[in-house]
Amino acid sequence: MTTNRSHNAEKTKCIKIVDYDPAWPVTFEALHVVLLRNLRPWVEKIEHVGSTAVPGLAAKPIIDIDIVIASKSTLPVVIGELKKLGYEHEGNLGIDDRDAFTRTSNHTPNDGRDIAWPQHHLYCCIKGGISLRNHLYFRDYLRSHPDKAAEYGGLKKLLALRYPFMPDLYVNSKTHFIVTALTDSGMPPEAAAAITKQNEKQVVL
Repeated sequence: MTTNRSHNAEKTKCIKIVDYDPAWPVTFEALHVVLLRNLRPWVEKIEHVGSTAVPGLAAKPIIDIDIVIASKSTLPVVIGELKKLGYEHEGNLGIDDRDAFTRTSNHTPNDGRDIAWPQHHLYCCIKGGISLRNHLYFRDYLRSHPDKAAEYGGLKKLLALRYPFMPDLYVNSKTHFIVTALTDSGMPPEAAAAITKQNEKQVVL
């Protein structure tokens, strides 16, 4: 799944793909409640994306979340509100219309309950932007094609064994499958080509 990140620290971690865990959507819903409670006036929607959002799909045990906003003019206030919860803004990391956030502690988002939350990645995406469309097209395609989801899960497991400490090779080796699926799902070829270009220079977790 093309949820791109480029942390140097993460590049040194071993890539591990695990079988689907039904706790993943439950974790997302709990995070969704906290995020929406604090961001409701400024967001269009909060989406569970990435492989953990596809029932039955093997994945890295990290929840990917897209906060959808109407325009970039809303971004500064969202950054400020997320900072209150313990998220640090990282910028777009080279991806247009998508800003990444990192957690300052295991208790982020800190809503006063001192909960140690499972690992997750948080992004703020512009409605209609290529990054958001990429995430939603691919997620929905795999949800509606369980045979392809199973094939993708098997590919990820194989690549994680082949390139456990080489995330760039892991990413690039998935790109053909992802772009083919997105094209089959109806994404315009020029948009799919843009994803290929992004994956050539970004780390996908």
